[in-house]
Amino acid sequence: MRFPYITSDAAILGGKPIIKNTRISVEFILELIASGGSVSQIAESYPHLSVEAIQQAISFAAYNLRNDAFYEMTPAM
Repeated sequence: MRFPYITSDAAILGGKPIIKNTRISVEFILELIASGGSVSQIAESYPHLSVEAIQQAISFAAYNLRNDAFYEMTPAM
């Protein structure tokens, strides 16, 4: 298994990818990073998360965004 710390269950957060055995989503980890948090700060704030699990959440997101293309669309008037 490439990402053993990451799982998804339709009954938890609508099936969003989460860190296993928590209700903390990969999305939430990315939001914390985007708002200026570091991996060590997140681990300190959420002591039930290991540094490895947090790093794997970031890697999981990067892996799943690879080869995606995003296009800005302007609505036709």
